[in-house]
Amino acid sequence: MTAQQDTPPSRDGLFRTKTVEQSIRDTEEPEHALRKSLSALDLTVFGVGVIIGTGIFVLTGKVAKETAGPATALAFVAAGVVCALAALCYAEFASTVPVAGSAYTFSYASLGELVAWIIGWDLVLEFALGTAVVAVGWSGYVRSLMDNFGWHMPEALSGTDVAEGFGFDILAFALVLVLTVVLVLGMKLSARVTSVVVAIKIVVVLIVIVAGLFFVKAANYSPFIPEAEPQESGTGLTAPLVQLMFGYAPTNFGVMGIFTAASIVFFAFIGFDVVATAAEETKIPQRDMPRGILASLFICTVLYVAVSLVVTGMEHYTELSVEAPLADAFKAVGHPVYAGLISFGAAIGLTTVCLILLLGQTRVFFAMSRDGLLPRFFSKTHPKFGTPYRPTILLGVVIAVVAGFTSINELATLVNIGTLFAFVVVALGVLVLRRTRPDLHRAFRTPWVPLVPLLSVAASVWLMLNLPAETWLRFAVWMALGVIVYFVYGRGHSRLNDPADR
Repeated sequence: MTAQQDTPPSRDGLFRTKTVEQSIRDTEEPEHALRKSLSALDLTVFGVGVIIGTGIFVLTGKVAKETAGPATALAFVAAGVVCALAALCYAEFASTVPVAGSAYTFSYASLGELVAWIIGWDLVLEFALGTAVVAVGWSGYVRSLMDNFGWHMPEALSGTDVAEGFGFDILAFALVLVLTVVLVLGMKLSARVTSVVVAIKIVVVLIVIVAGLFFVKAANYSPFIPEAEPQESGTGLTAPLVQLMFGYAPTNFGVMGIFTAASIVFFAFIGFDVVATAAEETKIPQRDMPRGILASLFICTVLYVAVSLVVTGMEHYTELSVEAPLADAFKAVGHPVYAGLISFGAAIGLTTVCLILLLGQTRVFFAMSRDGLLPRFFSKTHPKFGTPYRPTILLGVVIAVVAGFTSINELATLVNIGTLFAFVVVALGVLVLRRTRPDLHRAFRTPWVPLVPLLSVAASVWLMLNLPAETWLRFAVWMALGVIVYFVYGRGHSRLNDPADR
């Protein structure tokens, strides 16, 4: 009997676990198996495609003007380090448990069913809201481009504005439906579409960086780290905690302002964890998953730092636009044609963000369904395309309607807290699985355990504390609803209740 067989899973209580071996066996069931077609390059493209979105075009100006000045570049580095800590943990899990579901599947193998359900429920909300919010943002950029050519959408089809009355965002609705069809037709097609769009997006970003270098003035970098100013009181949770624990208030600008900025620009990195949801559809996940996750994060960090240095060098941070800093910076130096190019790049970029967030959500939903925590009806794959077409169609239609009828900017921060919560769970899962299953073959091992996972937990919790109290309240309500659904349906229908699955 092998060491793996000598270590039975926990089958009792709320924290019963599902073995890695059983998770992998489930992927071999013909009707519930996803087709393996992705390479390390495909995964890297997916990662870059989902990470580079509005963050690189919008957040740079906001944090430079309000929080960090030219040192925004250092804030991107700090946020990148936080994500890298989480990425190292994700890479170990994705190479050890190459099964759809990302943090949900990892939690099931290490922390137990209740924790897995909670994180799965969290990810479903995170990816759904993320897709809808990004689709609405994409619609805005496209309408802006159309206006430049004299084409104007009817107000009734341009989105909902509570102040002005009812409206329907037909562009956001149509985008989600088209991307749903692409995902149903197959992962390889999705990868090809993403590759083309990501290539265009990166070219636009590189053109902006190279062109902007010719207008950089050294004087705009002075001071590189502006003098600290008292932080305005807000709804975040960190300020009172820092005041209590360390005896001083957080500041805008100054060295502490860099870390405040990092908690904001972190949101521009959200999405690299979606790569892990495609583990089951990767040809050689043990090798390609770590490469895809870490490579995409590194590429995006370099691009973010370069863009922030260029934009703060082109225009003094005190004069930067908050709404469209890159485009307005080029207008300020007499080159408005680049503004249109940037809007085009943003619209193109948001297309892939939408596609990959929708991909991530359907894979988590599919994995939860295959485990019986959601109706098994949704766990069957298409006989021809090998994709989870039922949850893809259901979720695609629901999100399309939400994007069409709702302006949900206030709920966008739920995406952020959901992601950080997943980071915490995955880091803890690495520690637990190292202790409970030391016999598992790990193609990639997180270095310096337990230091790296503990640092990842601490950094993620710190950034969560910077989020508004209203976000915590909404998150708690969604989690409470998820616990109710688990006890009403999920626990009783779990496949761990079936002796045949023991």
